[in-house]
This record gives sequence, structure tokens and C-alpha cells, in this order.
Amino acid sequence: MVYGIDREGANMSKTKTDDRTAIFERVPIPRAVILLCVPTIVSSLVMVLYNLADTYFVGILNDPVQNAAVTLAGPVLLAFNAINNLFGVGCSSMMSRALGRRDYDTVYRTSAFGFYCAAACGALFSLGCTVGMPFLLTLLGADEVTTQATADYMRWTVTCGAVPAILNVVMANMVRAEGSAFHASIGTMSGCLLNIVLDPIFILPWGLDMGAAGAGLATFLSNCAACVYFFILLYARRENTYVCIRPGMFCLRGAIVLGVCGVGIPASIQNLLNVTGMTILNNFTSVFGADAVAAMGITQKIYMVPMYVCMGMSQGIMPLVSYNYASGNQKRMRSAIVFTGGISIGFITAASLFFYVGAEGVVRFFIDNTAIIAYGIRFLRGFCLGLPFLCMDFLAVGVFQALGYGKNALVFAIMRKIVLEIPALYVLNRLFPLYGLAYAQFVAEFVLAVAAVAELFLIFRRLGRKAEYAEDI
Repeated sequence: MVYGIDREGANMSKTKTDDRTAIFERVPIPRAVILLCVPTIVSSLVMVLYNLADTYFVGILNDPVQNAAVTLAGPVLLAFNAINNLFGVGCSSMMSRALGRRDYDTVYRTSAFGFYCAAACGALFSLGCTVGMPFLLTLLGADEVTTQATADYMRWTVTCGAVPAILNVVMANMVRAEGSAFHASIGTMSGCLLNIVLDPIFILPWGLDMGAAGAGLATFLSNCAACVYFFILLYARRENTYVCIRPGMFCLRGAIVLGVCGVGIPASIQNLLNVTGMTILNNFTSVFGADAVAAMGITQKIYMVPMYVCMGMSQGIMPLVSYNYASGNQKRMRSAIVFTGGISIGFITAASLFFYVGAEGVVRFFIDNTAIIAYGIRFLRGFCLGLPFLCMDFLAVGVFQALGYGKNALVFAIMRKIVLEIPALYVLNRLFPLYGLAYAQFVAEFVLAVAAVAELFLIFRRLGRKAEYAEDI
């Protein structure tokens, strides 16, 4: 079986590329942003439902231990994103910029490099977590009550599920990089919807009654299904795609490795820092008991709904920004960023108000436990305050990654977790035990939002001067 474009002539390849890249070059900005972002947002929201499904159906059991297991495993699942971003974001940025330069060989080889490296890293991640499971469970904050349930959940999601979970996201990013946001979203959503269907069958007493382990099994099978979709898609479109995963196209060419890693490693570090922050947050919360941990987990899953919309907008425009930056159309690039920023901030502010006002009803939807609901209301309202500022941070980091400014993205990641959020967790937890934890992110995101606006302004001015200089020459 062979995947990738059939390159039978430069003229044919050129025609296909022109057709494919019309969305980057000629489609009006509002329509281009909608075509790229809406499928990405929809798939992101379905992924949220996919995560919420585990929480919802496990919550039906009214067992804090099972809920805590899903919450405690969260940092490990989030760590997948370190590999996802290394090869997904790194390759996507590299591929889009290569398309803007009409460097098609780099596009093919970059996609092959990303696919095989992601598969290898996923396998190593799975092996490491499996061998070090006892130590890992302790690190995550599991105690004698929650250890077994957490381990059962992680056997499916990590030991068995790391490779398909990672390849699912990486292939979606690479398909999105060539402008096929719709197909990328279909692949992601196919797995997510299957998970929602399988969750009650595996989790609830009327089905297999597996509890948290059933949620893990459903997640594993759904990621496998998504990978199968992408393999079929690439085979069916092998003569009309720039995503190539033929083994013969894999290489360790210096320019490709450096280009992918220059964006991917900072993005990967960013996610590892997120894991660190979540682990610290869960450890602080676990001191207050399983009810508090379960409430924090439910709140974080709810919070993911508006957060993933912002992330979808940021990821959706990355190919548009990368392509126009590489092709020298900086006016179009700037217009796309400004338009997307305006839409994102408007939506996220409205969503924040909704979740703040309706906090009790939203939390109650997931579990009927008075203590957990009481905790969850306070947590959710605290998290909501930082959402409008998080929006600007996400947009700025997405732009940095699209332009290949990996160092800028890394600086923001370090500022968010190391400099601002983690110290705020310690300080606010001392000042306001437990409930202060929910306000740490607001402190971090407020500062970063100001920095994001300033940095984007400087980038626009710098690129504008460069364009004026080029015209003078």
C-alpha cells in the first residue's frame, strides 16, 4: 500500500497545488478563516464532548473514586500533547511554509518524518509509563483508595492507547496544513463520536460495568478508529494530497529536522509545563479529599469547552498565516490574525459570562453529589475569569508557531507556568485554601494577554519595515 501524491509531472503538481492553495491566496479573509477554523472548532468541541463523555458516564456511577481516577490520569493524557505538538504543530508549520515557497519535496518529506517519528515516540512513551507505573501513580497524587482505579484506566489509555492517540492528532494536523480542514475534522470527530457511543456500554452497570477502565477502553478503540480513517483517506487521495507517509520518503534531512523541531520542541515544552501545572494543581486538590479532586476534574472538563474553541481558532488559521508569511503576503496574514482575534474574544467573553452565571446547573449536569457540586461551582467561576485573556494568549502562540518563531512561544510557555501560574497556585492556596487554586490561571493569563498584544504589535511593525525595505530594493 502506498500513500502520498503520485508525482508524474511538474505541471500536474503545479495545477493541483494552485487548486489546493486557493483558500490561502484568493479566498476573502472572513470566508477563508471560516472555512479553516469552523471545521477545526467543531472537531475541537467534539473532542471536548469526547472528554466530557468519560466524565459524564463515570459521574453517573456516583463514585468519587472512579471520577478521581479519570481526573488523576489527566496529566499523563495531556502529556500526549507534548508529542502531538512536537510533530503535529512542528510539521504543520513546516509544511504550510514550504507550500508557500512552492517547495513540494520538503512538504512530502516533512509529513513522512512527522508520521514515523510520532509513532516511534508514542511507542517509547507507552513503554516508559508502563514500566514506571507505580512511581507514576504516586507522582500523580493517587492514594491507596484511588490507585487501582487510576491504573486500570491508564492501562487502556496509555499502555495500549498512546500510539493511536498520538498518530490521530499528528495526521489531523498534517492534513489540515494543506488546507483540508474538513477532512482533518472528520477524522478526529469519527473517533470522538465512537467514544461517546462506547462509553455507556463499557462503563455503566447495564453494560460491561467496567467503571473508569471502561472509559479507557472506549478511548483506546475510538483513537484506533480515527487512525484507520486517516489511513483510508490518504490512500483514497494518494494522487491528490501532499501528505506522504511512504517509508521511502522518510529522511533525517537537517533543514527538515531543524524546521520541525524549531517550532515543535517549544510547543512540546509548553505542553509538558501544562502537565506540570495540572499535576501540581491535582496534588494541592487531593489534600482536600476525593470529592474536591472529582469536582476539580469536572470543572476542568467544562472549562475545556470555551478553551478548545479558542484553540480551534488559533490552530485553524495557522496554515493561512504560515502560507502567506512564506509567500510574502504580509497584509493578508495580518488581516487574518486581526479578524480571528476579534471573533475569538467576542465569543469567549460571552461563554465566560454564561458559565459564570450558570455554574450550578452546568456542574449538576455531570454529577448529583451535593459536596462535589458545591466545590465545582466555586472552581468554575474562578476559572471563567481568565478565559478572555487566555484567548489572546492562544492566538499569539498560534501566530508564533505559524511564523516559525518557536522561541517566542517557549518564552510565553515559561512565563505562563513557571513565572506566573505555579507560583500563584502556592500563594493563592495559602491565602484562600483550595478555592484560591481556581484563580491562579486568571493571574497568569491577564499578564500574558497584555504581553501578547504588545508582541503581536511588534511583529506587525517589524514585518512591515521588512516589506518596505524589500520594495525599496
